[in-house]
Amino acid sequence: MKKKNQNIEKLNERKWFRWLKKLIIIAFAIGLMSAGINMFLAPHQIAAGGLTGLAIIFEEMFSIDRSMIIIIGNLIVLVLCFIFLGREVFFNTIIGAVLLPVLIGVIPRMELVDDTMISMVIGSVLFGVAVSILYANNASSGGTAVPPLILQKYFGINPSVGLFVVDGIVVILSLFVFSIDAFFFAIFSITITMATMKYLETGLSKKKLVYIISDTVKPISEDILHKIGKGITIVPIIGAYKQNQMQMLMVALGSKEYRQLVEIVNKHDKKAFMITDTVSDVFGQGFTYEPGSV
Repeated sequence: MKKKNQNIEKLNERKWFRWLKKLIIIAFAIGLMSAGINMFLAPHQIAAGGLTGLAIIFEEMFSIDRSMIIIIGNLIVLVLCFIFLGREVFFNTIIGAVLLPVLIGVIPRMELVDDTMISMVIGSVLFGVAVSILYANNASSGGTAVPPLILQKYFGINPSVGLFVVDGIVVILSLFVFSIDAFFFAIFSITITMATMKYLETGLSKKKLVYIISDTVKPISEDILHKIGKGITIVPIIGAYKQNQMQMLMVALGSKEYRQLVEIVNKHDKKAFMITDTVSDVFGQGFTYEPGSV
């Protein structure tokens, strides 16, 4: 009984640690987003979509503080979030929805960069990084970050594409409030935000999938196993010209290990035929988990 209670306590500690870790990550992402808005986008009247962009527009039109507009908008979004996305996303979104207006109000509102183009790029990248971190943790800052999650769940639309569409509507509204220059800067900002998100979704985890056809399959495979430490699949193939039976190696590895693989193949067979493809991600032993880790 005592051991059982200890196990329950350890489990609760792990859950508490995971929750605390997620809270810190969400707070960090919201901080990035708030800094991007207050220091780079808003000072140049760039309403780059989202509830924050809508807040910038309404602040200009009705002189209502952007923090108050974000609070009202998030209350509406939270109801939709609870209905369509479930409890986990709802509670994670509450954290972001509460933190965003708080940090928007706390972080200094200043123009760090005079050049509008540079400021727009920095602010957009910060925004894209922040949203990607939130989505990766099943959270959001509320506002228009929630509809893309709903579109993804029910229609399979990529979040970055959904965000682009939703934010595009807000940008069109900005055309009637700010200058034509600010309108085009907002469009560029959304494009950069989407590109940043797409890159973070796939670009940082790209792997190489290599096919090797050689007469010296055995020594090449042994070196790959022992020097690089990656698993190999041996595929029997038939050459179309001579109809001869051969073996092809298939191996997935990281970009840093690819150069080492080329050196191994050249060492054993300079005439080896290699086909290399770039893939977004590889799941399984040696990539997403190690033996004994689960």
